[in-house]
Amino acid sequence: MNGVLAALRHVGALTIDGIWRLGFATRFLVAVLLASGQSLRRIHLTVRELYFSGVLSLLIICVSGLFVGLVLGLQGYDILQRYGSADAVGVMVALSLLRELGPVIAALLFASRAGSAITAEIGLMKATEQLKAMDMMAVDPVARVVAPRFWGGVLSMPLLAALFSAMGVFGGWLITVVVIGVDDGAFWSQMQAAVEIRYDIVNGVIKSFVFGFVVSLIAVFEGYDCHPTAEGVSRAITRTVVTSALVILALDFVLTSFMFRGL
Repeated sequence: MNGVLAALRHVGALTIDGIWRLGFATRFLVAVLLASGQSLRRIHLTVRELYFSGVLSLLIICVSGLFVGLVLGLQGYDILQRYGSADAVGVMVALSLLRELGPVIAALLFASRAGSAITAEIGLMKATEQLKAMDMMAVDPVARVVAPRFWGGVLSMPLLAALFSAMGVFGGWLITVVVIGVDDGAFWSQMQAAVEIRYDIVNGVIKSFVFGFVVSLIAVFEGYDCHPTAEGVSRAITRTVVTSALVILALDFVLTSFMFRGL
């Protein structure tokens, strides 16, 4: 009986803590949005974070996109050639990347590379009391530190997803046309005929923007809310990566169910 009561108390404590953190995260988001005007007026801060979140993530995004496209091309050709539709491999590669794999995998890589780095940076600033020092000097740490990193991640994520999809399509073309020998004209013409701007490209951009918004919010929140110790910062980084991955996959299902239903 005592064990059951202890388990219920533990579940209740976790539920209360989760509700409290959700409310604090909502208030934190409002504070970031209200402070965004000050940070965007100092455009050099946002540009620096765009470089940190976007440009420094180009290598892993482009290389990963290339190899994903190579694998899609190989697997797609192996399946489609059994049914005499090998020329449609370009359609399969493009739609898979633009609708799903491009935004989702790019967001997962973004959370692992840029999101964890943002959390670590803000968490270390909190552990070394740099945020408190800014507050004492009448400098808003949310406007000076958090908001530029948040908007840098939000703006860079759609661009990274687009580059991932472009490199994936190039990888699919490379393995199927150059290596295997699929007709070049059929590869591109069927892809152009099948891909629609509204349902494929625009929806993929919307997905990547939503993922960038959520991942950036989780990264800055975990860094700002972490315990100011080495162990607290490491746990915040772990929570950023794990929570971002789960939220990305859950949001992908929700967005896909609304965007592509009935097509």
